[in-house]
Amino acid sequence: MKQKIITLFVLIFILLSEISFAQLFYSENPFAHTYSIVARDPETGEMGVAVQSHWFSVGTIVAWGEAGVGVVATQSFVNPAFGPDGIELMKQGMSANDVLDKLIVEDEGRDLRQLAVLDINGNVKAYTGKNCIYGAGHIVG
Repeated sequence: MKQKIITLFVLIFILLSEISFAQLFYSENPFAHTYSIVARDPETGEMGVAVQSHWFSVGTIVAWGEAGVGVVATQSFVNPAFGPDGIELMKQGMSANDVLDKLIVEDEGRDLRQLAVLDINGNVKAYTGKNCIYGAGHIVG
């Protein structure tokens, strides 16, 4: 019995050690990032939003869309309200530009946010807060 307890203790110690090492940042390794895209086919009008990240299960808070309305991507320090609020504002007739401006102006955490909005007419606007991590940015085009 004593041998089993010692073995269990050693296994738990190894597991906890590995978990703590996994949380360390090693400066020789670059940051892993999250990438999002919002896009619209000008010929068909089809739209989409996608995300790739080193974090698990971000799709439920990053990517938002509704057929016939528009798409929203929010990342960095995510404000999950941006998705449904952005879609609702576009349903009310606001353009992507106006939606993004409204959401960002009203958000106290805007300096840590990234946001992209694309409406049904193909209007797109993106924003990267000034306090996002080094290398954060956006491209529209």
